[in-house]
Amino acid sequence: MVRVLIADDQSLVRAGFTVLIGSDPELEVVGEAANGAEAVKMARETRADVVLMDIRMPEMDGLEATRRIVGDEDLAGVKVLVLTTFEVDDYVFEALRAGASGFLVKDTEPADLLRAIKTVAAGESLLSPGATRALVGRFLAQPEPKVATPDRLTALTDREREVLALVASGMSNDEIAEHLFVSPLTAKTHVSRAMVKLGARDRAQLVVIAYESGVVRPGPQAG
Repeated sequence: MVRVLIADDQSLVRAGFTVLIGSDPELEVVGEAANGAEAVKMARETRADVVLMDIRMPEMDGLEATRRIVGDEDLAGVKVLVLTTFEVDDYVFEALRAGASGFLVKDTEPADLLRAIKTVAAGESLLSPGATRALVGRFLAQPEPKVATPDRLTALTDREREVLALVASGMSNDEIAEHLFVSPLTAKTHVSRAMVKLGARDRAQLVVIAYESGVVRPGPQAG
């Protein structure tokens, strides 16, 4: 059973998500929070597996709440799935940098939302290829993008660097395997090794590193 905490300042949104999530026998809503401060407090109290986190909330926004949840050693098993009104949100990249495992737009199809919660709970990341490309472009278009030195990638093999770029484009392991003409297990192994070498918590963190290290550039080659 996956335990879910819903954090959104709109009571109708929370109610809708509660009914939807409660309809899946594999999921259970363990709490509702109206702001970021409540989300952090309830994450500690309920030990939820996944927090559905709205970014724009009063008192403490979802970005700060995500930082606090991910940075709390006692909440190491809690995953954050960011909810946003628009697929390309100004704060989505910062949410991923803060440790969110992925993001969804609020008008996502019900079945896709339920699938997304289970995906994140299982330790995978949820990144839309289209939004990922747009986020790359937005990040690199900043007047002074904080791009990290590529030196951090020296531990990677050429194939692992290639896989890093494919992960950053939003590809799943199966899609990477098909693209590189290797088995899904081999693709998963490359991704796992890249995560270990770069100290990434999950695939979302690999995407952040790819942005910051200049591995990914906006344009067709990103997808």
